[in-house]
Amino acid sequence: MSTTTVAPLTIEDAELLIVTAQRAAEGAGVTVSVTVLDAGGQLLAFRRDDRSVPISGETSTRKAYTALQLDAPTAELVGLVQPGGLFHTLPTALDRPLLFIAGGVPVHRDGRLIGAIGVGGGAPDQDHGFATEAARALV
Repeated sequence: MSTTTVAPLTIEDAELLIVTAQRAAEGAGVTVSVTVLDAGGQLLAFRRDDRSVPISGETSTRKAYTALQLDAPTAELVGLVQPGGLFHTLPTALDRPLLFIAGGVPVHRDGRLIGAIGVGGGAPDQDHGFATEAARALV
């Protein structure tokens, strides 16, 4: 059995994630909020553009939490909570801040889940793109 230690998500990693996502959003002319959670679901970093809609802070955090808990991009989960979907009752079955809207992406290092990033404020596909770009920058 392997006991390889994987470095946790650091504050420096979190800052890189936030800056990369914000730059991508700015390049697209979109104002966003960005949340980074560590592997335990604790807030590691958060930034909200002062021009973004206030609810974007909440949505970015819930997207990150959902991506972390299910270890999957929220964009891939949207269809699963639709009527008839595998997880149709999941959003209401648990007393957790889950949000099945694109924009949350798990963050891995050496194949292990070390945290998640959530972006809110743009259209769902834009938020997903910003979060994905940030996660790729961490590699």
